[in-house]
Amino acid sequence: MSLTIGMIVDEIFGLDAPFRLKAYDGSSSGDDNAVVTMHLKNERGLRYLVTAPGELGVVRAYVQGDLDIVGLDEGDPYELIDTVKDALSVRIPEPRKVKEIVASLGPKMFVPPALPELENPPGWRRLAEGLRHSKERDARAISHHYDVSSAFYELVLGPSMAYTCACYPRDDATLEEAQEHKFDLVARKLGLRPGMRLLDVGCGWGGMVRHAVRNYGVTALGVTLSREQAAYGQEWIEREGLRGRAEIRHSDYRDVTESGFDAVSSIGLTEHIGVKNYPGYFAFLSERLRDGGLLLNHSITRPSTAYGSVQRGGFINRYVFPDGELAPVGAIITAMAEQGFEIRHAEDLREHYARTCRAWARNLSANYAAAVSEAGQSAARVWGLYLAGSSLGFARNEIQLHQVLGQKVGAEGVTVYPLRPRFED
Repeated sequence: MSLTIGMIVDEIFGLDAPFRLKAYDGSSSGDDNAVVTMHLKNERGLRYLVTAPGELGVVRAYVQGDLDIVGLDEGDPYELIDTVKDALSVRIPEPRKVKEIVASLGPKMFVPPALPELENPPGWRRLAEGLRHSKERDARAISHHYDVSSAFYELVLGPSMAYTCACYPRDDATLEEAQEHKFDLVARKLGLRPGMRLLDVGCGWGGMVRHAVRNYGVTALGVTLSREQAAYGQEWIEREGLRGRAEIRHSDYRDVTESGFDAVSSIGLTEHIGVKNYPGYFAFLSERLRDGGLLLNHSITRPSTAYGSVQRGGFINRYVFPDGELAPVGAIITAMAEQGFEIRHAEDLREHYARTCRAWARNLSANYAAAVSEAGQSAARVWGLYLAGSSLGFARNEIQLHQVLGQKVGAEGVTVYPLRPRFED
């Protein structure tokens, strides 16, 4: 007897699976009282699941619209992921049953469908774009994520257009207050004062640049690999009358030739440069600074080297940050120190990033129809999964966010630094 899709799912996930599945062949599986009900709509969706068992297959079917989840808040599926993530486990059937499953599915089910348009192919198939972290390949990776649409980002990020971890000064602070507080915290850690020169690498839409120029009287240069971000940020500078004191440049940070900066901020860029490139990265930033100048590095980190390597074939790598790499904060501190930076301060803001991602997800949920209209259902679904999953990862300490403050050591080790600096009010 040929097995139905429902019977096969019961064999693999068990009758106590934390979801109910309804399949296009009319069969069903799982607990009738499960909170989560999935609807597998067609053969292509099944082929995604069969040819990529686990996270990637489910994501492919969901992003393509071949798998729907009943009652899901697609903009903010946090509760679903939190509920299903730990309870879902695959059971390997006995060999006789495996044969029966394979025979019931038939050979065509093991032929992978075309990848969704939004999915990046594996790294070995992207060699035509250049080696990992070459200028050409980095530019494509950044464009894949950041050039979606500035209007889409406005719906998700809110008025600040700040796409990095906020810092909440109070439990009841809004996202906008927290983003403003984050920029101010960076400025105070860098000791910004009127007349100073700031370089902001990976500047996004220019939030740090504008905050520093408006509130601290510096002149600032921001660089981003995203052409859309650069155009948007420069227009913002023009509107606020900051021309001549602030610039957002479409450029690889490695192409910045200016030097003698008093301070450098790197907020959310280190994740994109590659762990092996840390020495060259921090050496380059040191060359841009005057002796005694300060660098604030703000980036996502891993809890420890024992936590495991970055999943290069996983959802985040394929759909969100192609070629992204994370390292423990110790690796960042060591790389900075080896390039002549004295480490002055470090702190973990992971709880703040869990909150930030939740706030972005709520924005997406509230503006979901407009987000779909702007970027398409597939992109909106990817972002819902990404923000909810990231928030959960930070909340569970699976990933962290560290700010590390380093000072370029001057001649004979002489630097000027406050005996007891105060970053908080």
